[in-house]
Amino acid sequence: MEERARTAAEASRAKTSDSDTLHQNYVTPGLAGQPISTIDNSRTFASNIACQKTATMLEVLVQPSASGDLGKITIARDTDLDGTVDSSASLPVPVSGICANGVVSCQPGTWNNCSFFRWDVDDAKGLKLTSVDMPKLAGCYCLNNSCGTNLAWGNMSSVLRDLGGGMIGALTTADPRYGVAEAVIDGPVIRYVGAQSTACSSNPDLNQTAYRTNPASIASDAYTASSGSAVFQALKGSATGAGTALQYRHCTIERRVTVLKPGAQDIISRTSGGYSTIQNGSSFDFLMGSPADNSLAGGSCTLVDFRKTLHVSEPERIVDARLTQFFADDWAQVRVDGQVVGSGPSPWTTPGVPPGKCELKKTFYAYPNLDLRPYLTAGDHEIWLRVAVASGGEGFAQVHVEVDNSCKTLEQVVDGCGAIASDPQCKLDSELVDGVQTWVGGVATGLRPLPQTRILGGPTCPTDLTRDFFVKDRTYRCAVDDIAKPDMSRGAYIIDRSTETMLADRTRQSDGSFATSTRPFTLPDRGSVAACEPVCKTRAPRVNSDAAPDGVVGAKQNAPTGYDSFFHACSANNQCPAGPGEEVVTACGCLDDFPEAVVMMQTVRLAGADMVCTGSVQ
Repeated sequence: MEERARTAAEASRAKTSDSDTLHQNYVTPGLAGQPISTIDNSRTFASNIACQKTATMLEVLVQPSASGDLGKITIARDTDLDGTVDSSASLPVPVSGICANGVVSCQPGTWNNCSFFRWDVDDAKGLKLTSVDMPKLAGCYCLNNSCGTNLAWGNMSSVLRDLGGGMIGALTTADPRYGVAEAVIDGPVIRYVGAQSTACSSNPDLNQTAYRTNPASIASDAYTASSGSAVFQALKGSATGAGTALQYRHCTIERRVTVLKPGAQDIISRTSGGYSTIQNGSSFDFLMGSPADNSLAGGSCTLVDFRKTLHVSEPERIVDARLTQFFADDWAQVRVDGQVVGSGPSPWTTPGVPPGKCELKKTFYAYPNLDLRPYLTAGDHEIWLRVAVASGGEGFAQVHVEVDNSCKTLEQVVDGCGAIASDPQCKLDSELVDGVQTWVGGVATGLRPLPQTRILGGPTCPTDLTRDFFVKDRTYRCAVDDIAKPDMSRGAYIIDRSTETMLADRTRQSDGSFATSTRPFTLPDRGSVAACEPVCKTRAPRVNSDAAPDGVVGAKQNAPTGYDSFFHACSANNQCPAGPGEEVVTACGCLDDFPEAVVMMQTVRLAGADMVCTGSVQ
């Protein structure tokens, strides 16, 4: 059996191993209506998968001139695929360079005064050239004498394939009913075998090709078709189709922002005591005592107390708070919450009478400018002025406070999806982040919203707030287990307890008990296979004639000649089938050039990133 399988596999590979043999054995004869043989060549049959076929759908003849340009290009077509050429035309300009989707025409023999043309199709489905800017063309290269000698003749096959490929791409894009079965090169001529294989209709706007221009309509059309299909509806209503019930749950993750503009008195205020508060914008002066001359009467040494209470709501908004000045006749002592912070005219720290003669017969003044912010935490704070008076006197203290009463932002992210997301039966189905669809149908779209700036607070307190997101609107698809799941315990028992040489089993008896058993077990010999398919790496020199908007790339390099690299599958006797002009770089073996490929792709990516023009300084 194994030998038969290997024989069948080898026969299949012989007819389908690469794209060339696949085209030769199946694609070309199938589209052209020629006989197709089975894998073992025991039978043949004729297919009819195309409505119309022609041996010459498109024929391109090129004639290089002495300047290296393609001086004349003749295009012949069988427009109706009836087997007869019915259209012939010549390009109106010489071709100095070829692109994947167009041509470049310059002053013959040079890369000066170049014009760029893209292959298009007119209303009559005829080929035409449309003048465009070079960035709209792809894969351009130079072929006239300004880039090298005899490039067109020396590379005629690739020149014809590139030139004809651009024409075929324009034709099949304009009318997707038609396909190309084969391209044949004969000297300076390339001939395309074509067929109409999509539908037997003269109208190119078919339902079968409509999805090419509007892929999004596939989903709605599939739903409509399934709704009218009796087979689909029967399967949908079966036990298999209804095995898992789904429930869709909707939730949001919202960034809630409140903008407040507190009044200065909402930050700090005098709730009791003192005799005056002077407010000037966002600053306060809290005054206390009896400053009028000899407004206080006393005996030999009378203690007079003045108290006021300041209520602090937001200490972090107090910019500055200081005991700016105090004075007395005769002595004064200032306390904050019972702690002495200033006294005079000499130090006076005890609650009793001053430590000296009470009658000083003069008024002393102090300007400590003491920082009171460490004392003014959130809550109520008592400022206490004690004055010692002999026969008569006065006392005064001033506290100056400056606050920040600018707009304040209160921000909170309200996650209404936490409970659903933590449910293992629920998977994210769709997500809309600030209007950008980031998930759809359980698949990430790869789109992400840019950070947004919103103006909040209204005209009284406008505030710019920039955040990664403000609202995430989500829908989760949750499985509801309405049907009992199959018992997998026997399979788990076999897997957990069996070895490569012994098979363990456990079966349920009629009375509900379990019976275990073991028996010898061996796997058939699987044979040995090679670690890989041997390949070899070769290279062939080429003139770097690639073209860019700034000119021919080779003209900007010290050495304009580079190499093309090729990989070939090795023959049965481990020989490298190098092509004409190729030299072997790495002999047959299990090659791994992945690191080199990564470096090359990263180099191209970073080089392109350096040349990207942006709207801001990077």
